[in-house]
Amino acid sequence: MIKLEKENGNMNKAMELAIKEARRTINENIGGPFGASIIDEQGNIISVASNTVLGTHDPTAHAEVNAIRKAGEKLKTHDLSNYILYATGFPCPMCLSAIIWANIKKVYYGCTSKDADKIGFRDDFIYKFINNNLEDKEVMNLEELDRGECLELFKEYTEKEKEIY
Repeated sequence: MIKLEKENGNMNKAMELAIKEARRTINENIGGPFGASIIDEQGNIISVASNTVLGTHDPTAHAEVNAIRKAGEKLKTHDLSNYILYATGFPCPMCLSAIIWANIKKVYYGCTSKDADKIGFRDDFIYKFINNNLEDKEVMNLEELDRGECLELFKEYTEKEKEIY
């Protein structure tokens, strides 16, 4: 692990590493201007990642998600409580959800969602879809199907007393 210095000039070291990684993948045409770092409470760098959507052809390969995946693998846990995430941009709805699922309680971000919108990234329509009770059929059509059979699967999981995460 790399020990995080409190400050590097005027820039936070974790953010500096996120920016550097995002710049690298921008120049390699792998992803957009999004980088992320995760540190522990002692200031140790756990993971650094960037957006790799273009390189992997994976729309979920956002910087925050990639950083969470790397941290989880490195730490052998899905629970990142007591870790801090730094991101070059305000997390999109998917990344916000991943951050919440990982139990990360503190996030520092550089650019706002409006900054991302100004250069063409379209997070705003997802927020509008969520705020519209998920009912914009042009965005997505959600329809319940085979609930009874799926509830049986949920019951099996509960009966086996599997871990809830």
